[in-house]
Amino acid sequence: MKEKMVKGIGAVTAAFSIFMAFGWSFFEMMIRSKKKQKKEARKKWFQLSHTKINHPRHKFEKEYEEGKEWCNRQKMQDCYIRSNDGLLLHARYLPAEGAKRFVILSHGYKGSGFGDFAYTARFLYEHQCNLLFIDQRCCGKSQGEYITFGAKEQHDVAKWAFFINKRNKKNLPIYLYGESMGAAAVLMASGQPLPQNVRGLIADCGFCSMKKQLEDIAGNWFHLKHVNLLLLRVDLFCRIFGGFSMKEADTTQALQNNKRPVLFFHGAKDTYVHPRNTRHNYAICTAPKEIVIVPEARHLCSAYEAPELYQKKLLEFFEKCDK
Repeated sequence: MKEKMVKGIGAVTAAFSIFMAFGWSFFEMMIRSKKKQKKEARKKWFQLSHTKINHPRHKFEKEYEEGKEWCNRQKMQDCYIRSNDGLLLHARYLPAEGAKRFVILSHGYKGSGFGDFAYTARFLYEHQCNLLFIDQRCCGKSQGEYITFGAKEQHDVAKWAFFINKRNKKNLPIYLYGESMGAAAVLMASGQPLPQNVRGLIADCGFCSMKKQLEDIAGNWFHLKHVNLLLLRVDLFCRIFGGFSMKEADTTQALQNNKRPVLFFHGAKDTYVHPRNTRHNYAICTAPKEIVIVPEARHLCSAYEAPELYQKKLLEFFEKCDK
């Protein structure tokens, strides 16, 4: 009897360990920073079809690389702040001649400002925008071990806005401009205390919540079953190790309370962050808003696919909100 009980406990323990281990693997892949991993390992992740075909480099390599080269040639000032949880966060500041506004650039998941904003940064700079390229936690020169899909990045974005405003001697308008996860973080940050000079938000291909984005990745990319059970385990690990819960990474409450104008962009052929995310964010936004869906564009490719339209909408948005 005792032996059967021991075997039973052993079997339950083994089954539970396997059950949790699979959730841990997904958590390790999606949430935990891989800054120290070898380049070879990083390349394997980007061979996933959804990430490869949705990257601007896939169709617009020349424009993308030229944009990055332009960013790298500019003389920028290194800036640092401390996050609410004690991380040292880094950004690069590029002042423009005769500047009319500040634009804080919030890049996407495991990305960089020089990559995600490679194509639009020069346009913004040449149209009198002071630019702050922030390194999200875990990226670039910023510290961090866990990517939180906006749960903590929203507070980081808000702190950068106050950082800029302290140096805003001419009382210029400030804009929060995010792409992909950076867009979600900007939208979430709209629910945080922000300087009065923050006049508007620009969100390109942002998702509406960490939960829904991980559901899409697990179900549609990896064809995993029992996704809700998987995410329960991931959320547990987020709480234990990352110090946040998945429900904190959600745009709903912020967009229902935000009063600042929002300009939404999304590519209709995006399979990295499905366009329904932006349509949902647009629908629940109670502030003045505009949505631009570019028919042939994939993830973060609207500016490449329809440059004249994209740039026109940016300038119209600034002109309307600068006043």
